[in-house]
Amino acid sequence: MRKISVKDLTVQEKLRLICGQDCWHTVSLGGKLPQITVSDGPNGLRTEQTDENGKTYAIPAVAYPSIQLLANTWSTESARTMGACLADDCLERDVDILLAPGVNIKRHPLNGRNFEYFSEDPVLAGEMAKAYIEGVQGGGVGACLKHFCCNNLEYDRLHQSSDVDDRTLHEIYYAPFAIACKAKPVSVMCSYNRVNGTYASEYKQGFDYLREACGFDGAIFSDWDAVRDRAVAARAGLDLEMPFNRDNYEKLCADYRAGKLPDEELDACAQRVIDLVYRCKAMRESARIQTTEAARAAAARQIAAEGMVLLKNDGTLPLTDGSSVMVGGCYAKPDTPDMIRGGGSACVVRKDTFDLPARLAERGFSVRYEGAFRYDGVNSNVQNARTALEYAAESDVAIVCVGTGMPYEYEAGDRKTMRLPEVQERAITEIAAQCERTVVVIFAGAAVETGAWADKVQAIVFAGFPGAGGDEALADLLIGKIDPSGKLSETFPRSLEDVPAARAFRCAGVTRYAEGLDVGYRYFDTYDVPVQFPFGHGLHYASYVYADLKCMSKGDGLEISYAIQNTSEREGKEVSQVYVRERAPLVYRPKKELKAFAKTSVCAGKSKTVTHFLDMSVFAHWSVSQNRWEVTNGIYEVLVGASSADIRLRAKLRITDGKIQVI
Repeated sequence: MRKISVKDLTVQEKLRLICGQDCWHTVSLGGKLPQITVSDGPNGLRTEQTDENGKTYAIPAVAYPSIQLLANTWSTESARTMGACLADDCLERDVDILLAPGVNIKRHPLNGRNFEYFSEDPVLAGEMAKAYIEGVQGGGVGACLKHFCCNNLEYDRLHQSSDVDDRTLHEIYYAPFAIACKAKPVSVMCSYNRVNGTYASEYKQGFDYLREACGFDGAIFSDWDAVRDRAVAARAGLDLEMPFNRDNYEKLCADYRAGKLPDEELDACAQRVIDLVYRCKAMRESARIQTTEAARAAAARQIAAEGMVLLKNDGTLPLTDGSSVMVGGCYAKPDTPDMIRGGGSACVVRKDTFDLPARLAERGFSVRYEGAFRYDGVNSNVQNARTALEYAAESDVAIVCVGTGMPYEYEAGDRKTMRLPEVQERAITEIAAQCERTVVVIFAGAAVETGAWADKVQAIVFAGFPGAGGDEALADLLIGKIDPSGKLSETFPRSLEDVPAARAFRCAGVTRYAEGLDVGYRYFDTYDVPVQFPFGHGLHYASYVYADLKCMSKGDGLEISYAIQNTSEREGKEVSQVYVRERAPLVYRPKKELKAFAKTSVCAGKSKTVTHFLDMSVFAHWSVSQNRWEVTNGIYEVLVGASSADIRLRAKLRITDGKIQVI
């Protein structure tokens, strides 16, 4: 097939090209252009098939941990691996573009799609997304970065306006897209909402920022049915409307005839769609499936193991060999593993099962299981609840599996509360009263309030939505076969009232981002607001000491290094975090801001040196008056820690006219 350009197309062909063929395909223009196929989703390929009766159903696929749990690994290697596995899934089903990943900031813990997003912090979100995209596109499949931008709740998402000041836009909400765009994704997807009153599909200011400031050279998609006025969207720089909407298309043609869409802007959109098609097909030509499905499931299990977070432990974990264990709660053995996932376009029909009691029994433990409560949040019956308490009283350890998942977390809706259903909290309390060594395992896609029961139990594990082999990974963590290495990618507040965005979340029509830069730990740490578990928190069975921080001005930036020593008798991985603070800023700055991180494997009794290069951009803020990034002269601190609240090492430096002096 001869390659074409926009010059080879009629006006009508151009107009048709910038609208999709159907829900999952671009148009081929009667064979002039190859057709590409797109598909959801971030934690498992969601493709559909139609049976002989015309009924559409999803095809089962490997389920990977949710993006939120992936973020809790703090491992760009894990993100790259997951992306590569998903690329192989796509190749097997002839999918050209994976509609992932999402980098929207977790502004509020009740956002129903938080399980699809990486973090409350733009650097962590951006770097993990960048690695994920590298994995997908390195495997010969295009990635679609989404949702641009300020889509931070699901309530009234088709009409809601996110009203954000310019500095906050650049430093918080644009920032993860800017970082992820360094991986050169083939496409970016707009969001549904309005941004400062303008629909995201028509957000020229933002599209220009992507292309000019971030170097994005791909095509911009609409989210599905997000386009209000196709001609206006095209003038703004939105290249492809998905899926095909006949009414929008006919109005587009009429608007073109009326002179509302200049030829040069139509041509620009059409050419970018053409370039997208050829770019994706070129990637596919050299692509080969690198893994088996079994290997991908094994990778999912490993990622889950690295992303589970040990929130609390008084020594009850790891389980002692030979212990008798009571496992309670239907989440430990769900009727379907789809219970422990979020809903919407990110969900995947799983092939695997989830059975924690069986996995513990296979590892030599005496296990008794009782569901105690149903998935719908009520007691199965009184007898079942009593049986659970009897088992707990007779066991060395009780493990209570609780959570949210479907139908609490899903696209197009938000959670109503951070608390677990009342019957789950009651089950925790009553079981803990019967067994002095009680462990709670939480399956959820976002922060959960634990204050009502945390002091009554001895250990808490946040298992997220773990994907295929998640029961194996959890069992290995509980028995100590692996050392917990996950850390929180979001703060767990004590209550909703403590969240700075609490008063401006589910607003009618317009949501003012009045908290500005004070999102997540930036707020809690700056104003010394107590939290349940801080950003970056996660415990180990191993223990680590930080030492020997060195800073050296090098070129246009700062090179830092420090040692992490494993002082325990077991091998493990530690996530170290580098924050920057300006001591006496002339403009408002949060108390500390994450600028780098690393996950480092350290053998028992050994030490490893970690090195980062911080270029001048990490010290910059967005100047609204100058419309650019600026580094002000002053005293700065480099803070290295195990969480935002656990700073182990500090260094001081002076910046004068772009030059760094360590002091």
